[in-house]
Amino acid sequence: MDTVERLSRDLELPARAVAAVVALLTKKNTVPFIARYRKEATGGLDEVQIRAIEDRRSYLTDLEDRRAAITKAIEEQGKLTDALRSKIDACSTKAELEDLYLPYKAKRRTRGMMARERGLEPLAKRILAQPAEGNPTAEAKAFVDPSKDIPDVEAALSGARDIVAEIAAENAAVRADVRQTFSRRGELVSKAVPKNTKVPTKFEQYYDFREPVRTIPSHRFLAIVRGERDKVLKAHIAVDDERVIRGIEQTMKLESRSPFATELTEAIRDGYKRLLAPSVENDVRAELKKRSDVAAVDVFADNLRNLLLAAPLGSKTVIGIDPGLRTGCKCVAVDQTGKFLDNITIYLAKGDTTVAARDFKGFAKKHRPVAIAVGNGTGGRETETFVSQLIKGMGVADLFVVQVNEAGASIYSASDIARDEFPDLDLTVRGAISIARRLQDPLAELVKIDPKAIGVGQYQHDVHQPLLHKKLSEVVESCVNHVGVDLNTASAPLLAHVAGIGASTAKKIVEHRTKRGPFGSRAQLLKVSGLGPRVFEQAAGFLRIRDGHPLDGSAVHPERYALVARMAKDLNVELSELVGDSALAQRIEITRYVGDGIGKLTLRDIVSELDKPGRDPRKEFDRPRFRDDVNALEDLQEGMELEGVVTNVTAFGAFVDVGVHQDGLVHVSQLADRFVKDPSEVVKVGDRVNVRVLSVDTARKRIALSARKKH
Repeated sequence: MDTVERLSRDLELPARAVAAVVALLTKKNTVPFIARYRKEATGGLDEVQIRAIEDRRSYLTDLEDRRAAITKAIEEQGKLTDALRSKIDACSTKAELEDLYLPYKAKRRTRGMMARERGLEPLAKRILAQPAEGNPTAEAKAFVDPSKDIPDVEAALSGARDIVAEIAAENAAVRADVRQTFSRRGELVSKAVPKNTKVPTKFEQYYDFREPVRTIPSHRFLAIVRGERDKVLKAHIAVDDERVIRGIEQTMKLESRSPFATELTEAIRDGYKRLLAPSVENDVRAELKKRSDVAAVDVFADNLRNLLLAAPLGSKTVIGIDPGLRTGCKCVAVDQTGKFLDNITIYLAKGDTTVAARDFKGFAKKHRPVAIAVGNGTGGRETETFVSQLIKGMGVADLFVVQVNEAGASIYSASDIARDEFPDLDLTVRGAISIARRLQDPLAELVKIDPKAIGVGQYQHDVHQPLLHKKLSEVVESCVNHVGVDLNTASAPLLAHVAGIGASTAKKIVEHRTKRGPFGSRAQLLKVSGLGPRVFEQAAGFLRIRDGHPLDGSAVHPERYALVARMAKDLNVELSELVGDSALAQRIEITRYVGDGIGKLTLRDIVSELDKPGRDPRKEFDRPRFRDDVNALEDLQEGMELEGVVTNVTAFGAFVDVGVHQDGLVHVSQLADRFVKDPSEVVKVGDRVNVRVLSVDTARKRIALSARKKH
């Protein structure tokens, strides 16, 4: 098989570009590096396209390995004919391969096997042949033998039908047709399990539910799967069985006038209901699960990307607060680099907050923060209100309070990473540090946490975990390299996601930095133990050094430094003058420098970097503003208009934080004044939205919101 030609056709991408990507991946180049620094080779393919090539290539490789294994297994049985080999070679999917292999696969003893052992295969062949003449009953008499457990004619015919039933159920063409019927015409039907639904559950809409397999969305299928797992629902795929059986009869060449027609019909019906339908239903449900997993993982990945790329406050001193009404609010101060400075605990639950006010004022005056980050967990709104009122009387200009999503902070605080960073601090203090740093730079802090713990997914615990892990790892890698990393301040967990580096090399970089001081240039990376030219090539362009070589703070790769120096010389200026001077950058005639593997795509990137070297691609920070009179679920009233922050986007709508500890749902039908098919078309995680309260269910803690204009 020509892999490049197949990939090009399947993905509708130019064969030349696909060939280049395959060659680069084979040489262990990373996806971010290929996408950013090998645009001439790939024709400018982006990360999504390159990863699609990588994934599809992996599937095709597995397909070829399985094809070879199946061919060898059948050949060892002495049953590989030229016709069968041709069919195996023509298979384009794993399902087709497995259908062909099924009759030759080792299996437990079946009724068909036992019938063959009793010598009934010749009678089965007569049934399959559908001759125009003959008498099944008369012919079956010849096989009656009590010593072989064939006491009478019916036993002989029954055994022969068992053989025919298996042959029909294992026929590749039959299985393909039946699978297609289940996939295209089947309906997923779910019913309540009476003994487990005597009290209300979250699956009530699925108690008597059906929807076509072809169109059921990911979130509904996964909800039904979870309902089955919780023993609240029972589900199956319903099809028109009689129509399916008629189709099998055609494939098996039923001759209605044959005296053996009745025997074949009965065998097909038995084989379909006993063997084929359960097997195909399992296959189709597995494929539906896979499809739903991919859709759910894509939703999670999109949400994670937007969360990781949320606007950073930047290098500013911050106080972070982990709210705790009973155990006290842990307050920490971190400097502009995120370094821990100090901590105190204040208590707000005892009624008299005089001591808390005095202590916090002193703490704030001591460290002079630009912002105060308050975790949005239990007690978050009360703490935010307390601090906001307090700083109003302090007369501190521009100091503001902002709620920060603390999902996963407790997991970080108990992690090995947190223990390595702060071995002498309490877990809750570590959590407050994470909250403060999330405000400064969400990406740098969130990469320390398993993405699944961040809480922006849809049924993330129900999907195939290796798929989820792979996709989320790709998103983190993509975001880190998209933004770039400061080599002299980045933590080991952040460096580990830079193209080509990995966890062990990241630790070595930090150890080298700790022992020998900050890096003065990108080139000094080559002095790190175990970091060779190959890793340097992959990583260097994504690492930033602010006070080193003029280009070390940009995304220009070191392999192009000589080219940029030539550009500066041609403009008759020093290299340091060119970097960051928009007017000079715009004077560069890129056509003069095309050649030697360098084309216009790379040159445009270089000019863009010279214009704004090391520019952070994330949005400017804009703090959310919740209403002061809305702090709890009970404060909400129907018709109330609020500003909120999108915390999660799913296939059925968006969840919005309006400052009451419980996110509200804006159903997809309420997201806009027009029809919306995909919520991600309208909103992203982190977006600020204006919403109106439609209803509040305090008992179930559910809030229905609308982003549509009030008519």
